[in-house]
Amino acid sequence: MAKNADWWRGSVTYQIYPRSFMDSDGTGVGDLKGITERLDHVASLGVDAIWLSPVFPSPMKDMGYDVSDYKDIDPSFGTMADFDAMVARAHELGLKVIIDQVLSHASDQHPYFEESRQSRDNPKADWFVWADPNPDGTPPNNWLAIFGGSSWEWDARRKQYYFHNFLKDQPDWNFHNPEVQDYLLDCMRFWLDRGVDGFRLDTVNFYFHDKLLRDNAANHLPWAQEAVRPFEMQYTLFSKNQPENIPFLERMRALLDEYEGRTMVGEVGDTHHSIDLMGQYTSGNRLHMAYSFEMLGPDFSPRHFRERIEAFFKGAPEGWPCWAFSNHDVPRHVGRWLEHAKDQDALAKQAAAMLLSFEGSVCLYQGEELGQIDTELRFDELTDPEGINFWPEKKGRDGCRTPMVWDDAQANGGFSTANRTWLPVKEPQRARAVSTQTEDTSVLAFYREMLALRKSENSLRLGDQTFLDLPEPILAYLRGTDILCLFNLSAEDVTCDPGFKVTPLVAQAVEIDGDTLRLGANAFLIARKVSV
Repeated sequence: MAKNADWWRGSVTYQIYPRSFMDSDGTGVGDLKGITERLDHVASLGVDAIWLSPVFPSPMKDMGYDVSDYKDIDPSFGTMADFDAMVARAHELGLKVIIDQVLSHASDQHPYFEESRQSRDNPKADWFVWADPNPDGTPPNNWLAIFGGSSWEWDARRKQYYFHNFLKDQPDWNFHNPEVQDYLLDCMRFWLDRGVDGFRLDTVNFYFHDKLLRDNAANHLPWAQEAVRPFEMQYTLFSKNQPENIPFLERMRALLDEYEGRTMVGEVGDTHHSIDLMGQYTSGNRLHMAYSFEMLGPDFSPRHFRERIEAFFKGAPEGWPCWAFSNHDVPRHVGRWLEHAKDQDALAKQAAAMLLSFEGSVCLYQGEELGQIDTELRFDELTDPEGINFWPEKKGRDGCRTPMVWDDAQANGGFSTANRTWLPVKEPQRARAVSTQTEDTSVLAFYREMLALRKSENSLRLGDQTFLDLPEPILAYLRGTDILCLFNLSAEDVTCDPGFKVTPLVAQAVEIDGDTLRLGANAFLIARKVSV
């Protein structure tokens, strides 16, 4: 593969959720051999890299985000040899390989936590976050867990509480202990030595907690008291986002800099300061990129997209973002924004053109290239603790995690030969299988066209993004000095005059009449400025 230390800048990464990508052995669960079988599809899109959600040994209480061994492969996904073969095949196809690292917390079945909880004076006693109860037996502070309830769980052996931001089965590492930092850096080195090209860092702003265990304040944002999850009613001043995170990120970067062409993208999520944190975490010798949550919600307006992008580059001119519209934790974006469209395919193509023309790097989620929306699931079909705990007001994440559909004529959409898959394949998803999208007008064909355009036009990969002042619902900007990107973010026809003539590169529902552009529902135009 070509050596390019900055390959990640302007790159496009394809997220693979291994349980749902391809099942090679009929167990109903996707695996590494299945991924290898389908890498040709990923390469044919024209992306630069793949990101694998966790494949490490795990009790799967949170579908692999509860790691019990950081240096092996869970048997449900295959073997280390299968992993090595997958990496080798990806590299043959010109794809970089990025793997998840879930460092903020482990599984309660990790041997170090099992040792830690035995006593207050064993060698691993201080490797997790332990605290004495208040005199009345209550937890040491008011911190709440994302999946519900207190973030403190009582352990009768130590007669102390341990801290968990997520499930009680996911205790948080104590990053204030240098030995913990050294251990987790060594785990990262293990995978670098195996040839991976980088890491996606789960919950990268959760690593450190306030050593004084001070109470969080109430969330002052107007929507907070209507939140379904009590966690969102708190302003998490002390349970995460601590300044000690910065030096550890610099240690991580120093490790990656020992290897050529490696990269880190950190998941930065917060209700108050995520853009500021993205800037802090990617400035200097820290993360290469910060993965943003800012576009994973219901907002679909020119103002929203413009404000988020401008805020990042104003606050972190030397930093670098990674934008996404969908992932394994949120409803798929076509479904979220469908109220703004007359046609599902038109919206899917418009979203692709928009995301793939933003300044920064980009992450696509498997099935996005098919224009998929979430699967409607019954309560008895759920596996996700978030959905089970907060049903029916919050249905959890299973709807966006259902299996990839390859062939509409095969059982389970070609994902698996099993009688029952870990999540069901239903007809609305099967109808959008890869096998059905052979026409030049398909969503899949457009993703390939748009990715090829981004790769061929340097301005679309690396050019500055300068927004134009056109009225809502039009989003308009230049990439570099020569590429105009124009979007009608509504289901109604509009007209506009960008102030110069253009030559279209890709377009949908656009008519050009002299200097006037007529934009139909969910229209877009990416065009080259005509020199006068």
